[in-house]
Amino acid sequence: MHLRFALEDARRHEGDSTRFPGERRTVAGRFTGDPDGDRLLHVEPDGTIADFGYPFSRRAGIAAARFGIETNDGVAWFDDDRCEPVGQRYHEDTALVVTEVATPNGRVELFDLALGDGDAHVRHVRGLAAPLVAAVAFAPDGRTGRVAQLHHSDAVEAYHAHEHDYIAAADGFREVRGEAVPNFDALRNGGASLGESGEEAVLSGAVVAVAEPTEGAVTLSTLPAGRDREAGLARVREAAREHDGPTALRSVATEHTLADTTPTPAVASDLRVLSLLRGTAGRRIAGPEFDRFYANSGGYGYTWFRDDAEIAGFLLEADREFDLGLTDWHAKSARAYCDAQGEDGTWPHRVWPGDGALAPGWANDRLTDGGGDAYQADQTASVLSFLAAYREHGPASGVADDVDEAIADGVDAMLADTADDGRPVRCQNAWEDMHGRFTHTAATFLEGYAAVAATDHPDAHRARDAAGRVSEAIEDLWVPERGAYALRTDRDEVDDRLDSATLALADAYREYARIAAVDDVHVERLLIHLEATLGGLRRTTDAVDGLVRYEGDPWRRQEQAREKVWTVSTAWGARAAASVGTLLRERGDDRANDWFGRSHRLLALVAPDGPLSTDADYLPEQRFDDGTPDSATPLGWPHAIRSATLATLTAAGASTPAGLPEKRM
Repeated sequence: MHLRFALEDARRHEGDSTRFPGERRTVAGRFTGDPDGDRLLHVEPDGTIADFGYPFSRRAGIAAARFGIETNDGVAWFDDDRCEPVGQRYHEDTALVVTEVATPNGRVELFDLALGDGDAHVRHVRGLAAPLVAAVAFAPDGRTGRVAQLHHSDAVEAYHAHEHDYIAAADGFREVRGEAVPNFDALRNGGASLGESGEEAVLSGAVVAVAEPTEGAVTLSTLPAGRDREAGLARVREAAREHDGPTALRSVATEHTLADTTPTPAVASDLRVLSLLRGTAGRRIAGPEFDRFYANSGGYGYTWFRDDAEIAGFLLEADREFDLGLTDWHAKSARAYCDAQGEDGTWPHRVWPGDGALAPGWANDRLTDGGGDAYQADQTASVLSFLAAYREHGPASGVADDVDEAIADGVDAMLADTADDGRPVRCQNAWEDMHGRFTHTAATFLEGYAAVAATDHPDAHRARDAAGRVSEAIEDLWVPERGAYALRTDRDEVDDRLDSATLALADAYREYARIAAVDDVHVERLLIHLEATLGGLRRTTDAVDGLVRYEGDPWRRQEQAREKVWTVSTAWGARAAASVGTLLRERGDDRANDWFGRSHRLLALVAPDGPLSTDADYLPEQRFDDGTPDSATPLGWPHAIRSATLATLTAAGASTPAGLPEKRM
């Protein structure tokens, strides 16, 4: 099923200057999910839906589903030229998606909500003047072949071995049929189905169901489940019947809103995004898995300990300032990190977010007995920074002893990875595309050591000494000719390109200042470096404005000649400016306000109405020069940075500087 849709997309977008053929993009539309569930469902502006929750539940669910209405001229599908999307929104601060589509028979309104209890999804459609037609392609166990259907009285079941997928209607279906899928030759030649034979029609995951409206409305429910047919049918039927209307869906959605109050729309949006990307175990995916065949990326539907720990730390800071009620989130993050730590004190490249099992990766040399530098040392440092902050500020009941042990083992691991010159050893970088000894890695080590040193942990004294050595060693990376710290050194070569990851130095020195005085030389070089990096990586066109990842970045350019703008880099710039502003204010330096203002101006680029956000206020990983969003959308990391930066500015009393409207935040 996935191959079929990938090939169809490839035929549509082959040769496109800003689209990568074969991907299942999420740069338009909205996701629905629940903080207490593992269902993640994408709703396009035309009402098309698809499941993205496999990383959490290991259930593929709906590969694609389109909807339409019966007319005298056949089915008018909401995604064809006979219908037109009118608008899409979230209901208040919830994950209830409301979509409007103009049809030949008038405007219809669709309400979609993924329910946390049992991972059912409900779609309510109102404004119907004709029967609703649902064409749903299930992919149980991710399979197209060796799949079959069972047609129950008011529900349809598609199954393979372990996964059984269901669709039901509150008032039943008027008609249900299976639809044969193309074979290999048909796919290769762009053909359609195998034929009309009954065997072929039910030996597939493709279902067409017709439902008569009751008072102009139809309520459907879908469910990816296990082998227990009785439980699956009961759950999918119950979901449709108990949520048969907008009022019931609004009530459930409001009940599961994360925070009663949030200081700004941006923070509310960030919480929604980060809850969507989070599974019941507390681990987050980096972003929705849009590149299912890994043709143009290494995949996004996994938990990276760098991204996840950075997000966890940013959320802890935002929660402390804004009282967001995320105690359970912090505890689950701490528990997950303690459970995943290796015997050598490091963390693996990436794991499955559902059960924490080792996921496919390319930086797991620490899991073998051969050594090697295919290892991202900054991941261990980022986790250590969060665990230290959690130990200091979070309610650690139930995990306190484990956190202390994890910190001790993590300090040992980082010390083993700190060379005699005080800098981290050769490893892989944060962007996962180079090897060497990176300024960014050194910055994360400085922050990690300092965070532990600021606690009363038994290893605080060792961490303090190591932080001092790293702080001094970072100066070996200073390049006077550029007025900046190098991206890396590699053996005898200095790579002096500007790199947005080096913006981590601002947080690192802000943390270090809690345990030791930062001398004037370090502060001035930090300011000069930030000036050079923020200015040198800024890219502005008629359609986009922000920071690129690093000088010469070649990734996912397609036909574009230069680097693309990244939301992580732009948000990181705002964060660095806010952090250095805080550092300067604590030193009594009058330049603090200038840096706070710069932070706000960069934040405006990733604000809900900024040029880098989508209509759903999602921050895509990248944008092309013409403004086209690309790659994982939404990406969790910049959303967490945004909320934490707002918390930093608020704590500094710099939340609404003159000249920047508060609504932009």
